[in-house]
Amino acid sequence: MQDLNTMATLAGEIIRRHSHLALQANPLDRLPMALAAMPAALTEPIPQAVYAACRALDFIDIDAHCVASAWQRQNERTSQFDASVWPAEPQDFDLRVLPVIASEAWQSMNSGAMDCHGADAPRNDESSGACFDAFAPCPQQLGLYAVLPDAAWVGRMARAGVPTVQLRFKSDDPAAVRREVAAAVRAVHGTGALLFINDHWQAAIAAGAYGVHLGQEDLEGLGGADLNAIRTAGLRLGLSSHGYAEMLRAAAVQPSYIAMGAVYATTLKRMATPPQGPARLKVYAALLRHLPTVAIGGIDAARLPEVLASGVGSVAVVRALVAADQPEARVAALKAMF
Repeated sequence: MQDLNTMATLAGEIIRRHSHLALQANPLDRLPMALAAMPAALTEPIPQAVYAACRALDFIDIDAHCVASAWQRQNERTSQFDASVWPAEPQDFDLRVLPVIASEAWQSMNSGAMDCHGADAPRNDESSGACFDAFAPCPQQLGLYAVLPDAAWVGRMARAGVPTVQLRFKSDDPAAVRREVAAAVRAVHGTGALLFINDHWQAAIAAGAYGVHLGQEDLEGLGGADLNAIRTAGLRLGLSSHGYAEMLRAAAVQPSYIAMGAVYATTLKRMATPPQGPARLKVYAALLRHLPTVAIGGIDAARLPEVLASGVGSVAVVRALVAADQPEARVAALKAMF
């Protein structure tokens, strides 16, 4: 009984200190149910309390486990429990922080490599801290990031001055995909815009795109040889995430950037998780501060300031541009807010 009371007290204090991370009102009301559903694998009071608090704060089960483990490591590292300090150190989440390698240096080190561990490829150098399994780097601040439906829109927004664009072209026709990707690559030529291709990584490699963006489902469907093909082609890799577990899964691949969302509700695609909100976005960005990050999902001009205040390096927009009466003027207005 004493352990249960201690656990409930600790969990309640965490909830009170971090109630802004909840997705619904009155998280303390959900604590008794969270305590009653404690996984048997959690046996220590602090991880138990953190897990229960996270569940009451509306984190999904796997993310609650991630935070509980990280909080335990934080306690061990600092030799104290502080309910006010939400874990945000990469080492507490077992995240490896790699040194930033400039794009030109990365290309030089990886030029001529048949694969990441081929005879001509540089090896991981633990003494210097460099890791050559990482994907090619991209700017820490990708700025305004437009997700667009076809090559015509890609060219239009690139010419309007959007620094980062993504082609999200939906088609089951491989020939149509190849044509559209190639057209998008031609459309950004001479504009300075960085072009990512959503999903169609083979076509992106063939056309010489700057990078590809993959969702979690796409990542799970790729084998090591597929990822290696993207890496050794020199393309940047962006990965989607929707919470702690997916962020850690994405980070393990050592991508060029990680996208986090959906920040707000969006009607553009069906999401498996509810909108995360700007408060969670801030703690996610703090954890991934060593990586380029992109916020996405339901972001418009009115919401952009609080999204930028989270510390993310880039903000992706879709309807804010393609549904605007004057997209070029909207580009200028959004860029002025960065």
